[in-house]
Amino acid sequence: MFRHQGKSRTLKHNLRIATILSFVAGIVNVTGFLAFNQLTTNVTGHFALFISDVANFEFWKGTIYFLYIFSFLFGSFSSSFLIEIFKENKKLNVFVIPTLIECLILFSIAIVSNITEIKYPDLIICALLFAMGLQNSFVTKISNAIVRTTHLTGLFTDLGIELSQLLFSVYRPHRDKIKSTIKLRIYIICFFFLGGIIGGFLYSRIDLKLNTLIFGAIILLISLFYDDFRYGVIRTKRKYNQRKHNNSIL
Repeated sequence: MFRHQGKSRTLKHNLRIATILSFVAGIVNVTGFLAFNQLTTNVTGHFALFISDVANFEFWKGTIYFLYIFSFLFGSFSSSFLIEIFKENKKLNVFVIPTLIECLILFSIAIVSNITEIKYPDLIICALLFAMGLQNSFVTKISNAIVRTTHLTGLFTDLGIELSQLLFSVYRPHRDKIKSTIKLRIYIICFFFLGGIIGGFLYSRIDLKLNTLIFGAIILLISLFYDDFRYGVIRTKRKYNQRKHNNSIL
């Protein structure tokens, strides 16, 4: 999911990473909202509130929304910066570091919530927005800007455009490509929704509270090392079959 880049990426690879990361984003979004009554996967609403406070000359009040926006921006910048630094190293999966940082943030928030009462929720909100900025940046780079997983506004816009294109004959030569893109967007939307439902269930019904974020971090870790595990199994199986074949010849 994470290793294939550029022309080697297929719709199947993008579907896999899109479903996993949109699912995690759904969990984070609902958990952040239930815990702090703030959106923690996108900045559109925060930007509107920031403008409202500035328009009312409440500059100090609007500072917090500016920090929310900056946290998402800084997360995106940091992810891209790390990827650019390490992409020349062919032996290293450049998406490992941003993903591990995101996992560390989710684990840390959950652990802190168990140790002590959260006195500065705005810091936690900023940390979650930073993590989502990281995620949105590296999934955008890995999929060549095809996949975005932390917010749905653009997705619904693109989906509406592509659905309308299916009705016109001029787009008939590109019909298969349009259908595959529609499929990808529907998967992202559905898994974001599913992640939100499960996140809300774990937070409220199971009463995991912020420990719900651990569930999202574990999913990220599994998906990150899925390819390595899969290739390891295939390699081991090939060696076993080769050894078995050599023994049968002897």
